[in-house]
Amino acid sequence: MVEVGGKPETERVAVATGEVRMAAATATLISAGKVAKGDVLAVARLAGIQAVKQTHVLIPLCHPLRVSGVDVEIEVSVERGGVGVARIRSVVRAVDRTGVEMEALTAVSVAALAIYDMAKAVDKGMVIGEVRLEEKRGGRSGHWVRAG
Repeated sequence: MVEVGGKPETERVAVATGEVRMAAATATLISAGKVAKGDVLAVARLAGIQAVKQTHVLIPLCHPLRVSGVDVEIEVSVERGGVGVARIRSVVRAVDRTGVEMEALTAVSVAALAIYDMAKAVDKGMVIGEVRLEEKRGGRSGHWVRAG
């Protein structure tokens, strides 16, 4: 584990995104709240938030952090060509000695897995992808934003 004891506590923020691609009919069911297992979006949001709190357990050598806030947003739409997509965005905040990038990425990943789990009975062909860090602020390396 990397030693962070000598680093100052600063505000840390990380933003991550990802998506779940699916059939248009699946996206329509999710948006309408008509998936038999329940409210897919509510469950996925909660799963993402819970995952943030467990990141240090899931990822070896990851420090437990004092997370001060988590937002998980999910938008479901049908794109041209009839492809459904759930776009997931997480923002994680903490005042600590190390960054929250892994927590933001974990929130998106687990929210995507929850969407898959909730809707797999109607669409086993869903694809989870494009999980990535979009921005991080705070700490020695400062502010970073994905280009393009």
